[in-house]
Amino acid sequence: MDMQASAGRYQDEDVQALAVAVFKDEKADDGFLSELDEIAGGVIKSVIESEELKGKEGETVYVHLAGSGGKVKARRLLLVGVGERADYHLPQVSQMAGTAARYLRGKNTKTVAVVPRSEGEAERVAAAAAEGAVTSLFELDKYRTADKEERQIDRFAVIVEGADADALNRGAERGRIIGESVNYTRDLANEPGGYMTPTDMADSARQIAEQFGLNLEVLDEARMEQEGMGALLSVSRGSEEPAKLIVLKYLPRDAAKQETDNLLAFVGKGITFDSGGISIKPGENMELMKYDLSGGATVLGAMRAIAQLKPSIPVLGVVPC
Repeated sequence: MDMQASAGRYQDEDVQALAVAVFKDEKADDGFLSELDEIAGGVIKSVIESEELKGKEGETVYVHLAGSGGKVKARRLLLVGVGERADYHLPQVSQMAGTAARYLRGKNTKTVAVVPRSEGEAERVAAAAAEGAVTSLFELDKYRTADKEERQIDRFAVIVEGADADALNRGAERGRIIGESVNYTRDLANEPGGYMTPTDMADSARQIAEQFGLNLEVLDEARMEQEGMGALLSVSRGSEEPAKLIVLKYLPRDAAKQETDNLLAFVGKGITFDSGGISIKPGENMELMKYDLSGGATVLGAMRAIAQLKPSIPVLGVVPC
């Protein structure tokens, strides 16, 4: 999905659908909605007065803009309730954009623009909206052979009229990167133990390192024995799969930007199959044991994002599995 941001007027955004945040108990003749209602031919006033839309968080009303007389380029309008204005912060912006993206994908909409209507810092608003849109479209369907969601949004734009365009684009790009890395983490964490062994985890780390320019070291059991890592080795002795210790390193490329006195490190448990846990726990929810690798998956996802966001300090990601 092509993620964009715009500081222009929402009326000029050439998209199939426009999604707009609506606050709880907001009136159609109040400021922004009054202008939009005029463009939409009075439909907003109609749905608010009929209480089809009260502005509660997560509510949606979808209308066609055939009667706009060319005042807006979008052909359809999605009103998204976001709750009380006083409680509308970045998490709610993310949720609003996610609600819009998922709903409009269901309508087979290819191009979408959202107007979050947040008073927060524009760059952070764009990041929150972009992240929410990307993560909302995640589907757990890798192994599904039927009824897969094939519809996709091709272009998604975040509109904050009058904001700094460069800041908006930085925010949208940051949100896209984080959202895609969250979805990457979800995919890893959902893999069954038979398909995601320690060797497979190491291969996933290698792919990230090669794609995004990270340093990678993978310690095998012989090296761990030399380093005295008895606790990790004792866990792996319950499996025929050899243990791995994955170490991903991010180093800032611009030496002038390096803050050498600081180091951020993540350590995430990557146990891909807990045979001991299975032997002492009841059968109910046994399939959830695969999530023992979630800590490791989170570290890999975080390092995937960090490599693209390029912070000024070195970062270490460690995954014992």
